[in-house]
Amino acid sequence: MSVQFGIWNEKGSPLHPAQLAGVRLVLTPYAPDGIECHSQESVAFLFCPLQGASESSRDQRSIVSHADVVLTWDGRLDNRPELISKLSERIGIDASDADVVAACYRSWGLECFAALLGDWALAIWDSATRSLILAKDFIGARQLYYRAEKNQVTWSTVIEALLQPGNDPPEFNFEYLAGCVSFLPAAELTPYAGVFSVPPSSFLRIQDGRLTIKKYWDFSPSKTIRYRSDSEYETHFIDVFRESVRRRLRARAPVLAELSGGMDSSSIVCVADTLGGSGKEGCSNLETISYYSSTEPDWDEKPYFVRVEQMRGRSGSHVDVGPYGFFRFAYDSIRPAFMPGARPATQADEEIARCMRSIGSRVLLSGLGGDEVMGGVPTPVPEISDLLLSGNFRELAHKLRVWALALRKPWLHLFAETVRDFLPKSLAGIPPTEAPSPWIRTEFAKRYRQALLGYPRPITPFGPPPSFQYNMQTVEALRRTLAWSPLSSEMLCERRYPYLDRTLLEFLFAIPREQLVRPGQRRSLMRRAVRGIVPPEIIGRRRKAFVSKAPRNALAHEAHNISGRDFVTSQMGIVNRDRLLKEIKNAALGKDVSLVPLVRTITLECWLRHFNQQRVVLSCADKAQDEQALPQLRQSIQKGGELHEI
Repeated sequence: MSVQFGIWNEKGSPLHPAQLAGVRLVLTPYAPDGIECHSQESVAFLFCPLQGASESSRDQRSIVSHADVVLTWDGRLDNRPELISKLSERIGIDASDADVVAACYRSWGLECFAALLGDWALAIWDSATRSLILAKDFIGARQLYYRAEKNQVTWSTVIEALLQPGNDPPEFNFEYLAGCVSFLPAAELTPYAGVFSVPPSSFLRIQDGRLTIKKYWDFSPSKTIRYRSDSEYETHFIDVFRESVRRRLRARAPVLAELSGGMDSSSIVCVADTLGGSGKEGCSNLETISYYSSTEPDWDEKPYFVRVEQMRGRSGSHVDVGPYGFFRFAYDSIRPAFMPGARPATQADEEIARCMRSIGSRVLLSGLGGDEVMGGVPTPVPEISDLLLSGNFRELAHKLRVWALALRKPWLHLFAETVRDFLPKSLAGIPPTEAPSPWIRTEFAKRYRQALLGYPRPITPFGPPPSFQYNMQTVEALRRTLAWSPLSSEMLCERRYPYLDRTLLEFLFAIPREQLVRPGQRRSLMRRAVRGIVPPEIIGRRRKAFVSKAPRNALAHEAHNISGRDFVTSQMGIVNRDRLLKEIKNAALGKDVSLVPLVRTITLECWLRHFNQQRVVLSCADKAQDEQALPQLRQSIQKGGELHEI
């Protein structure tokens, strides 16, 4: 991921050199390959290219300047040949991705964003209309933050560039903090009031003192794919999955893939190997890195990822993550962290960074999203909901009976679960696994209820099929996950996610649900399609072991440091200190606790302590927050096109 920054004095006043001097210092740790600059009177762009992540030297040109358009492009354009063939103006096949995107904007205007396939974020200054456009890909794989105040707009890949001493210090955004201790914050929010993230699948336009946010693309519930046989679905799946992997192997330097021994990562690596001999262009050498723990007797992944290595005839790097895994709560006092998701680097993280440096890699493939979109959760509710609303009661009765036997629960319970999702939370109640944690203060829980519940929406019987609505809930959860993790200057790399490819997801959301999940068959389509490609030992695994000792070990190791000081989250009215301490103690003793929200709460607590020590923000009071701005912003994102004064 490259880094971009921009500033615009909207009233047209010239930029002062001091406005960029401090930003350059902030961007230096993210600029191992230098900083490019373009400025003209009231607008300036800075860009830090990440060389080695692009496919060829042509893609290093990421600031494009024409008579009326200046564009910065941080991304990978997967359908450049198709776009070049459709462009009305002449552009060479060797043009950079940024040049192609600029030509698309000049030819099609704001309609061009829906045509851009890949992971990307961009900024466009249109001098003809005196407007600024910021946009991001459909899933939000790249970060792009912005801040509009006092007739000045700034935007950047890294949020600290927007928190310079020359700017007014922002207050904390408490809705974001509520998301930190539950289902993660909404993708458009940041920890700071007045600083936002460009929403995925959307663009914002600032012109004549008005800011417009509009969604440019979304999945279509009307798109369906129906075949006569399972084999046709399997062939189609392997084709789009292979193309998704190929797209993410485009790089000049070797690509590093995480290989855990589970279905997600093993399928990526094995499918990538099939591309190596297929004559496909632009595929870099693929190396692997695998994690294991010698202190986790119940987490024995090594035999599985070694089996994949044997099949491909190449060993990868093996990292012992130790007793604490990737969990560490104490932040380094020297390195400031501006986002709670910028977790402290562990020894395992340092090993990964060393591995990437040793092979010269700038791209890391991740299996994120595979479990969510490939049917890793064996629930029949989406399928049963579709049958219920379609009135196919005979098939509904059959599916309830078969699934009840597979899950070993009464069919009436399955039917009740299905009906409950159609009801508002006020009527259906909140399941214990979704309710706010018991250590969250009642007043805080009431005020930020929607954020604490993960912005729930009941499945409506009026509109798209229920299974499609469940898919959209999954997409929103994945967008929040991607927004949670900012770019780290300690491990500069471009993370790529083959399971979050737009073409692949469109296919998965268009086929019948029963292709993905069947009674007793998690990931049914995937397991059938990768036979002969992935080792049978991986395909036949019941379910990859869940690591639970590492976070408990980390909590026990740092319990004294965590509990031996005043709780910032308690002083801010977020948690009940005594109840939180009790849960920390229970977790350290191995008792049954809500581990995920507990870890997230402690992460937020430690980040707030670290943040106060850094004295980056002078005040964390809630008084400066505009309580009406966030709901209006979210409504604008959902409906598209509403106007907001800067």
